[in-house]
Amino acid sequence: MTRTAARTASSQLPSSAAVRRGGTGRTVVTGLGIVAPNGLGVRAYWDAVLKGRNGIGPLRRFTGDGRLGRLAGEVSDFVPEDHLPKRLLAQTDPMTQYALAAAEWALREADCSPSSPLEAGVITGSASGGFDFGQRELQNLWSKGPAHVSAYMSFAWFYAVNTGQIAIRHDLRGPVGVVVAEQAGGLDALAHARRKVRGGAELIVSGAVDSSLCPYGMAAQVKSGRLSGSDDPAAGYLPFDRRASGHVPGEGGAILTLEDAERTAARGAAVYGEIAGYGASFDPPPDSGRPSTFARAVETALADAGLDASDVAVVFADGAAVPEMDAAEAEALASVFGPRRVPVTVPKTLTGRLYSGAGPLDVATALLALRDEVVPATAHVDPDPDLPLDVVTGQPRPLAGGRAALVVARGYGGFNSALVVRVAA
Repeated sequence: MTRTAARTASSQLPSSAAVRRGGTGRTVVTGLGIVAPNGLGVRAYWDAVLKGRNGIGPLRRFTGDGRLGRLAGEVSDFVPEDHLPKRLLAQTDPMTQYALAAAEWALREADCSPSSPLEAGVITGSASGGFDFGQRELQNLWSKGPAHVSAYMSFAWFYAVNTGQIAIRHDLRGPVGVVVAEQAGGLDALAHARRKVRGGAELIVSGAVDSSLCPYGMAAQVKSGRLSGSDDPAAGYLPFDRRASGHVPGEGGAILTLEDAERTAARGAAVYGEIAGYGASFDPPPDSGRPSTFARAVETALADAGLDASDVAVVFADGAAVPEMDAAEAEALASVFGPRRVPVTVPKTLTGRLYSGAGPLDVATALLALRDEVVPATAHVDPDPDLPLDVVTGQPRPLAGGRAALVVARGYGGFNSALVVRVAA
C-alpha cells in the first residue's frame, strides 16, 4: 500500500456498499492494544502518562561509543514467551512480536466475531520493517555463509510483515495493506482502515508498531540529523522548548480495532470513540521557497469531521524537537486555532519518537483523554514563550470545551497527516 493509495481514505462520504450492507459510515474504536516504553497494555500505559513516568533511558539494546545515540525509549518489560507461541518467536522481529501482542489485546477487548474471515482485515503502518532481525541474519551471511541465514529472513524484515502475521494468526482474510510514510504513516493506516469500514468491512485491525534500535536501524536514524545527542533522560527530548536539540528514538506503538458504529451499537459493545476526520498533505522541497502545507492537513481533517476549530479540546502535537520544525508546527496550529487558544500536549516526551507507532499511540492516548476528560502533561518541557502555543506541562489539566481531539504527525520527507477523534454519539 502506497502513501498515494492511503490518501483516498480522506473526505469521502459513506459508499454505496456501506449503505447496502447496513453501515452508517461512522467508524468507532472498540479495542486498544498498547506496547510502549513506559507501559504494556492500556491501564499501565495510561497510568504512566498521567503520573509522568518516563520510559526514556540510556540505550541498552547494544553497546557503542555513542555515535549511534545515547538515549532511547526501550520496551523493557515485554517477555515474548509470555505472549506468543514458541513457533512464532523464531520467525519474528521484536516489532512484530509487539504488534502481535497488541493486536491480541485489541481483538480480545473488541470481542467481535465477523460473519466471515473475508469481512475482517488488517492495515498497518511501518517506517523501518524488522531491522533487528535483518541485521542479525545479514551478520550470519557475512560471517558464516548462506547456510546459516534463516529462511524467515524472506519476510521477517519486510515492511508489511506485521500486517501479514496479524492476519494469519487471527484468520483475517479481508482488506489488508501497509502504509509507509515514516511517522505520518501510522495515522494514514488508521484513515485507510476507516475507509474500509465505511465501505462495508465488519472489522479492521489497524495502527502501527515500530522497533529499530539495533545498530543498523540507529545508523539510518542518525543520518536524518534529528537525533538528540543528550545523555540525560529528562532533557533528551524537549519539543517546543528553547533547549530543543532533536528527538529521542523509541519503540512500540498501538493497534486498534475499528468497526461500524451501527453494528457496534447493535451488539451492545463499548467504544472508546469515533475516528471522525482525516487530512493529509505533502510539503514542498525544503529549497523551493514555498511554505509548508501542514495547516492544510489540519483544516482538511476538521472539515472531514464536520467540526470547527472551537470543537477541538486538545491537540496532540508532532513535537519534532528541532527548533525550526517546532516553530513551523506552532505557526500552523496557531493559524488554525488562534495563538494559545487550544491546549497542546506531546506525551511522546515520555516514550521517545516511535516513528509509525507514534501516531496510533497518540490516537489511543487522545481517546483515553476524552474518556477521562483530562489533558496529559508534556513532561520535562519548559515551553518557549515566543511560540504561540499553550503547551500543557507539569500536571494533567482538566479537559474543557469541545469533545474532540486532534492528532497530528509529520514524516521525514514532507509527509503531513492529521486525524480527528471524538466522543462517540
